Amino acid sequence: MTRYLTKVTLALGLTLATWTGTAQAQTEARQLFGAARDSSAQVAQPLGSYARGCVAGAVQLPETGPTWQAMRLSRNRNWGHPDMISFIWRFSQQVVTDAGWNGIYVGDISQPRGGPMLSGHASHQMGLDADIWMLPPERLDLTELERENLSSISIRSEDQRSVNANWTAGHMAVLRAAASDPAVARIFVTAAAKQEMCRTAGEDRAWLRKIRPWWGHNYHFHVRLNCPEGATNCQNQAAIPAGDGCDETLAWWTSEEALNPPPAAPGTPAPTPRRQLTMADLPQQCATVLAN
Repeated sequence: MTRYLTKVTLALGLTLATWTGTAQAQTEARQLFGAARDSSAQVAQPLGSYARGCVAGAVQLPETGPTWQAMRLSRNRNWGHPDMISFIWRFSQQVVTDAGWNGIYVGDISQPRGGPMLSGHASHQMGLDADIWMLPPERLDLTELERENLSSISIRSEDQRSVNANWTAGHMAVLRAAASDPAVARIFVTAAAKQEMCRTAGEDRAWLRKIRPWWGHNYHFHVRLNCPEGATNCQNQAAIPAGDGCDETLAWWTSEEALNPPPAAPGTPAPTPRRQLTMADLPQQCATVLAN
């Protein structure tokens, strides 16, 4: 009888474990990662890719430093891989030297354990992406409430084809400093800013290669770091094309086709909404990151 009960207990336990694992695998990953309030107690490592991954052992950026402030603290997205936290320290200091800014306002980095977010970004999942505001800080002693209510500035004109009066030589110096850092893989900005930098850069142009046009980056720019050396479970993005990026492909970003695409023809099926990632879509190690 005892042996029979033992077999039943083991069978029930295995069935429950299998059901739980299957249920979690089918759960929207953003719900699980969005609920995590702190990092995992693991050795720091990025897992997966920028838009399909997580981060073990993330580090929280201090809310205020000598040359930065983390913004929108209520989001709890000021966590990153140690390489990103180190980058923000040194980059924010370089901004003071190169651009004469007081420092930087830091937007979203990642959630405490990375992964998909409940709202906003498709990337920022491995702790290797960070948004830096276009607003030059006047103060670095903002209260928590001020950080929730203060807004950045747009450096793009209303027609999206050029920079506006908010754009300064300081912005170019800030972006040059970020792009010159060896840890940086690429930087996403509004196309109008890239075009302006191509026009005014002069002979020192190598750094422009890392500056990439992308929609929606007129209030902030997005810094993406390379996978750290030895991070075998981290997948880098495809290499940037050769050249400085100041060619005919850049002109397309402010063309009529890019800014005002024609409406779909009658009878054309509506685009399928983007499917939310489940745990099954992420590296298997991400389940351990959540459980740790």
